[in-house]
Amino acid sequence: MSEKYTIAVIGAGGKMGMRVSNNLVKTDHVVAYVENSPGGRQRTLDTGRTLTDAPAAVADADIVVFAVPDLALQSVTADLVPKMKSGAIALTLDPAAAYAGLLTDRDDVIRAVAHPCHPSIFLQRTTPEEYADTFGGIAAPQDAIAAIESDDPAKRHIVEATVRAIYAPIIDVHFVTIKQLAQLEPTLVETVACMIGSLLNEALSEAVNTMGVPEAAARSILYGHTQVALANGLRGDNPFSDACLIAMDYGRESIIRADWKKIFRDDELDKNLARMLHLDSIER
Repeated sequence: MSEKYTIAVIGAGGKMGMRVSNNLVKTDHVVAYVENSPGGRQRTLDTGRTLTDAPAAVADADIVVFAVPDLALQSVTADLVPKMKSGAIALTLDPAAAYAGLLTDRDDVIRAVAHPCHPSIFLQRTTPEEYADTFGGIAAPQDAIAAIESDDPAKRHIVEATVRAIYAPIIDVHFVTIKQLAQLEPTLVETVACMIGSLLNEALSEAVNTMGVPEAAARSILYGHTQVALANGLRGDNPFSDACLIAMDYGRESIIRADWKKIFRDDELDKNLARMLHLDSIER
């Protein structure tokens, strides 16, 4: 991945835009940074980076990274995709708007989406910096998921090189379809995994505030058992005890709806994304 590309970052001063830009500045790629908001412009300038007007930035770019919120992508792509050069790649960082059909398309501009996996809970970390980097993109290696609507190996190569740069350090880039990426994010990781993380915090609060368990004790046993639960449940490291299996059944019966797997249906995915994008519905 030693080739140099011309990359435009739209929203370079936002939360994700700053992460992307902080990594791109370490590469040999030619990068143009675009930001409209006063706060974002100042944050970009404070790093020593130069701002470029959007039309000029996208006109020369091999790939345009749209590091803006999902709710802004419809208007931003409507403005900038028509100004991109023929054969360029429009890369968004979440699949929701792309899957919902909200992005402006051109026959000669290639749509792509990429999302970081974040460092695995099973990652073998060796330095304090790696332990501190729970989000990824700084010190702890992570995988990334990408989708591209093109069979051209050269275009896929540009996407992978860009993904490896913006989410560095990267172990693997896994290619899927845009629909599959939407099924992974939000359904698998936000609707399920992030919800469970929030539920764990609610359960911790109940143990401390309702049951009266000392917080340090509750946190210690929850943190340790969460690691055991994930290692056993996802990798089968050690079998759950018979008593634990009975308690797990009680938990499933008490907490989980019997029809919960409906969230993986296409119509439920559309319903979920419509809520996230503040739409009445997703039309196909």
